[in-house]
Amino acid sequence: MDSPLAASLWQQMQQGLRGRDATWPLPAFVDRATFSSAFAVSELAATSIGLATQAAAALIATSRPELSPPVTVNVRLASRWFQQSFHPLNRAAPAMWDAFAGDYRSRDGWIRLHTNAVHHRLAMERVLGAHADRAALAQQVQQWQASELEQAVIDAGGCAAEMRSAAAWQQHPQGQAVQREPLFSWQTTQQAAAPEWPLAEARPLMGIKVLDLTRIIAGPVATRFLASLGASVLRIDPPGWQEPTLDEEMSCGKRRAVLDLTKPADREQFIHLLREADVLVHGYRADALERLGFDAETLQSLSPGLVDAGLNAWGWQGPWRNRRGFDSLVQMGCGIAERGMQWQQSDKPVPLPVQALDHASGYLLAAAVLEGLRRRITEGHGSQVRLSLARTAWLLQQHPTDQRTGSGIAPQVKDNLPCYELTPWGLGVRLRAAAWLPGTPQLCATPGCAPGTHPATW
Repeated sequence: MDSPLAASLWQQMQQGLRGRDATWPLPAFVDRATFSSAFAVSELAATSIGLATQAAAALIATSRPELSPPVTVNVRLASRWFQQSFHPLNRAAPAMWDAFAGDYRSRDGWIRLHTNAVHHRLAMERVLGAHADRAALAQQVQQWQASELEQAVIDAGGCAAEMRSAAAWQQHPQGQAVQREPLFSWQTTQQAAAPEWPLAEARPLMGIKVLDLTRIIAGPVATRFLASLGASVLRIDPPGWQEPTLDEEMSCGKRRAVLDLTKPADREQFIHLLREADVLVHGYRADALERLGFDAETLQSLSPGLVDAGLNAWGWQGPWRNRRGFDSLVQMGCGIAERGMQWQQSDKPVPLPVQALDHASGYLLAAAVLEGLRRRITEGHGSQVRLSLARTAWLLQQHPTDQRTGSGIAPQVKDNLPCYELTPWGLGVRLRAAAWLPGTPQLCATPGCAPGTHPATW
């Protein structure tokens, strides 16, 4: 592991979280196996997990200032958590991608189509038609210019991204907007009474209520981390939403309910939940909650002192602030996949070895929540914080490398917890936590579950 790269990442992360006067030491890194990549992916994994863990230590220290144990991060395990933390036994893991999702050669370049959600696949088909297989779809895509097809799919309600170079992205209005945004965009909100959280060393978030409005990977990574520290996490999904590829991976430690916020009764129940929540984590597009009537001022009036933590794909300013997006699309659009293509001397896009923007942004979001809770205790106010995948990408793009470790990140038996998880889908094992904070284990109390398993109550 290249320590200067990790140190640089750590400095930028902690300064964004705590300010210029932040003095947290760099975590101790062990088992320093790294991904082969054009960028410092394993360093990003280790430092983002380390930052969230250090933020937990800082929160505990508000009630136990004598406790300041060092944080240790296993780099190989951190890299594996960015791959997959839950491994089914005696059955195949679900397929991660829809049959038509992926990169396609266009008339003048490359484009990625994201079709994992049914409605996104239907949107793509409204533009390109339904096809029997990928080969037939590829022939149709080749008739289009990449930029025109990207816009057509977006206009149809789908998800796509043209492959751009980093230079092209930096000249793009959205790329310029992202570069002007801080990694953590903080707003102080209204004063609130001092909370009565126990902040026990072993389960520091016990008694803290987290309302989770996130999906897919980045946001659920954040709330999974909070659940592993004892938070009461209630995830709300809309009717009909399904994530069969991620249920076991992402929902451990959480309760899951279904509400339709366009229906009066469900809306009232959501407001009731908000009034009791300490934290709201959401991963919608920039104006989604506002359109539902839950702007920042409304959220704080319902729950004074709320830690309001939001994450989106393309950034919170600029023309794409409300564009649908996912990690793989951001990698294509911002120049990461094109740089990987050059680095590997390939004739097609080369993304990062894992969806590192999602996972890193999730841990950064968890760190922000923990910092918001600390500020609630020490400064007596609520917080609003915003992050984006595109801004995390810009952080990573400032840390290129040339790590060509052909062996990759090899699984080891010792990586798994000494226990099993029995989920509704079967038996499996979970990786051990990648970070170690003495006295504070990171361990989810319950296995993953499906949407609607629980009532929409605390």
